[in-house]
Amino acid sequence: MTQCFQINSRDNTAVLLDDAAAGEEIEIVGGAGTIVLRQDIEYGHKIALVDIPAGAAVIKYGIGIGHSIQPIRAGDWVHLHNCASDYDERSATLDVHTGAVTDTVYE
Repeated sequence: MTQCFQINSRDNTAVLLDDAAAGEEIEIVGGAGTIVLRQDIEYGHKIALVDIPAGAAVIKYGIGIGHSIQPIRAGDWVHLHNCASDYDERSATLDVHTGAVTDTVYE
């Protein structure tokens, strides 16, 4: 069974330890139980362990690393398209898949 790692018991996200597909049941290491993915998610990305309302803290390492910009459902991919960093104002301008900047034009 594919696994994800919940770093701290207060985390509402976990890190996926392998690529996984929508509908796959994922074991939560460091936490309890399993969660079913709602979409395909790549290794190393965050998944929501619980529903996270819009504007709520996204918690990893036991601390808020950002906030949701829309409701995020348990089993969803948590990334630049649905959360914003509380530490880096430019994070919202990065490409969701590559992380490349999109707000700078190079000529």
